[in-house]
Amino acid sequence: MNSHRSFPRIFARERPAALPLPAERSVSALTSSKVLDRWSADAAGVRPLALEQGDNVITMFDIIGEDWWTGGGVTAKKVAAQLRAIGDRPVEVQINSPGGDMFEGLAIYNVLREHPYDITVKVMGMAASAASIIAMAGDTIEIGAASFIMIHNCWVIAIGNRHDMQETAEFLAPFDTAMCDVYAQRTGQKAAEIAKWMDAETYMSGSTAIERGFADELLSADKVTIDEKAKAADRDANDVRVMERSLMASGATRSEARARINKLKGKRDAVLDPAAKQDAGGTSEVSALFADMLKKILE
Repeated sequence: MNSHRSFPRIFARERPAALPLPAERSVSALTSSKVLDRWSADAAGVRPLALEQGDNVITMFDIIGEDWWTGGGVTAKKVAAQLRAIGDRPVEVQINSPGGDMFEGLAIYNVLREHPYDITVKVMGMAASAASIIAMAGDTIEIGAASFIMIHNCWVIAIGNRHDMQETAEFLAPFDTAMCDVYAQRTGQKAAEIAKWMDAETYMSGSTAIERGFADELLSADKVTIDEKAKAADRDANDVRVMERSLMASGATRSEARARINKLKGKRDAVLDPAAKQDAGGTSEVSALFADMLKKILE
């Protein structure tokens, strides 16, 4: 399919209907700590520069949902504003994200699928969890040979007795089913097979993603340029996100976890401010410092 045509998407591949969103956001579906770690550690976790700087390009090189620690994050509100600014033209969406807020990802998918012109998605590093759902909004999906698409079930941090756990499981089931249906319709794979991959938290390289129908073609290797300056910042910010999830898993609310982290030596600026990192002795020392802090507050 020619992703640069200039008429409405009337002959595009059929897309599933809008995905369901919870009426009440009392449960947050997040990206697990190990996915954040992989995004940081792998070459795919290094933030790439945009392939093109055109005014019809939307880049998603961040956590899905508002990121309290950096002030960034990809949200449905921001994407909708970008689409309005682009207007009645084809759109290119470049993704390198570990996911984040699954429900925000569903909302972004819904926003993109309403755009009446072609959408080309380029997976430049990783499209994991919520970001993999967003990728499925593309009429054409291109992926780097060393990039990954990861699919899994909604992942939450839940606390309570067995009745609470059962209630949470029942709440999440329709969203897992809806995601499975989107993957199945996009890929042509059987829903039962997709469900097994979701259960196993499956990472697919570029060639595997194409073979299974999650992508259409490979990106040219010489088009992907890595932004090395973003590498350390992404890793250090992820240390704090992992700490936040660990505290929540131990029983703290999100606000309590953030308050406790902010009381630690260095606070948020030790992660985000380049001068603070320099004072702390460099990226590896900062990571070690946060690992030590995490150990102490969980004791």
